[in-house]
Amino acid sequence: MNNFLPPDYHMHTHNSGDSTAPMEEMILSSIKRGLNEICFTEHLDLNYPLLPDLPPNVFDLDIKAYRNEFLYYSKKYSDRITLNFGVEIGMQNDCVQENLSFVRDNNFDFVIASQHLLDKKDPFYPNFWEGGSIENIFKKYFEETLENVKGFTDFDVLGHIDYIARYVPDGDTSYSYSKYSDIIDAILEYLIKNDKGLDLNSKVLAYEDKTLLPNPCPEIIKRYKELGGKIITFGSDAHTPERVATHFEEMTELAKKSGFTEYYTFKKRVPTVHKLL
Repeated sequence: MNNFLPPDYHMHTHNSGDSTAPMEEMILSSIKRGLNEICFTEHLDLNYPLLPDLPPNVFDLDIKAYRNEFLYYSKKYSDRITLNFGVEIGMQNDCVQENLSFVRDNNFDFVIASQHLLDKKDPFYPNFWEGGSIENIFKKYFEETLENVKGFTDFDVLGHIDYIARYVPDGDTSYSYSKYSDIIDAILEYLIKNDKGLDLNSKVLAYEDKTLLPNPCPEIIKRYKELGGKIITFGSDAHTPERVATHFEEMTELAKKSGFTEYYTFKKRVPTVHKLL
């Protein structure tokens, strides 16, 4: 157990369409890992495309059920761990106002903005990569990310900025920060100018494919710091209890090597800075 791990600020339960994890099991796993604080960030991906292996509106969020469950367990475990009420918003240009209204109308502690789709396709599925070069697909993905963070402005951190890199076709290792540095720097500069942070996401470090890098890749984390970025949160992107705070030891070391001495937590959307131990 490491009592000096930062809080896990990116995790999902059965309230998200791609998880079946009971909330209580996620809490107990967090306590076992030695965490004294976590934030649930259930998915809201409006207008997600209809796919044959998924039910319609799979990433709509029953906010009332989520809130009621959260409040119940917040009280039950109040003497053992601090729970925060968050959301991960899937950015698309056809539902910006709906997303803004959803955040405004609910009293979240923390909001992640994430780019999960491009042209109504998810890079998780192989057909995403058809019909264009990998280089052009990456370029378009980052360009749309920049457009979307400028449209959907009510968030705290940008989730897994290079999420798309998780799912490149087998054997392709062409992705690097340097290849797309101009557009990635534009995203980072916009975040910094507008007091937005980065989600340091460790999910892929638990995969069997050890060639995969965390999201963001180390070069982006370092560049964000070089440009003046300050706000970082740590997230496992866990969808099951055993993945809570996965590889946080490595992620904290990576953050420190990139020049960070502090990380942030949020309550009622207000950031608080903490020393990175």
